[in-house]
Amino acid sequence: MDVNIFSTVSVVFVMAIPAAAAALAMSKAIAAALESMARQHEVRGSITTTMIIGLALIEALVIYCLVVSLILMFVNPFKS
Repeated sequence: MDVNIFSTVSVVFVMAIPAAAAALAMSKAIAAALESMARQHEVRGSITTTMIIGLALIEALVIYCLVVSLILMFVNPFKS
């Protein structure tokens, strides 16, 4: 198998799987936060802050995967 094809396929999987997982995790976190805000109005600020921090950590995973995919795409460590 050609190294360029392997690198391209790797980039596709490195970005597609974490992006889909992050989208599902973010939607679940937002749904849970909205449900808890609807139940307890007085702790809305605390829940919002915690949700935003959690969403930022989930998004950090996708950013790390983007960096790895850019390395695979442009630096191509498999090339000899």
